[in-house]
Amino acid sequence: MLAYIKGILEMKSAKYVVIDVGGLGYKVYMSETSINKLGEIGDTVKVFTHYHVREDDISIYGFLINEELRMFELLIGVSGVGAKSAITMLSNISPSSFALAIISNDTSQLVKIPGIGAKTAARIILELKDKLKKEEEITVEEKTIKEEIVKNNNVEEAISALQVLGYQRKEIEKAFEKMEVNSLTVEDIIRKGLTILSK
Repeated sequence: MLAYIKGILEMKSAKYVVIDVGGLGYKVYMSETSINKLGEIGDTVKVFTHYHVREDDISIYGFLINEELRMFELLIGVSGVGAKSAITMLSNISPSSFALAIISNDTSQLVKIPGIGAKTAARIILELKDKLKKEEEITVEEKTIKEEIVKNNNVEEAISALQVLGYQRKEIEKAFEKMEVNSLTVEDIIRKGLTILSK
């Protein structure tokens, strides 16, 4: 319903902000990290949004970048993970680190987050990896990336991680061709890839 909200930042609190758009004040829940980066009172700001509707509550959640929004929507699709837990996760782990944890089965990164135990971490990884596999089966695309890059296991892991965040393989490969990937770690490749893909 709402792709983003752009307006004057009227108020900041620990859990939400208020953005004035033409005289209407939108209460937008955000991660603590995003609130701190958003700007100062009186600034014109833009946040990507998720309109969350439940029987007993209608709320707007905001994100500075699309990758955070994608991560949030993935998390609330996991059984047992609610919107508040997803926002807490966004305050404690970056989308790139989250995607890497999913594709490498690294529950240790997720259990560091307040409120996320070993069972929940394992369920998040299991359900999101299954979702990724299904998406790959639906969209069978020819691998066009250069042969010397394909041989790099770090690159394949980074491609999978970026697919978790909603990017298509072809656009990821195109971004990687602009990078010197062979000397980078998986997380560095993901970060640099996100910088190129988000332009």
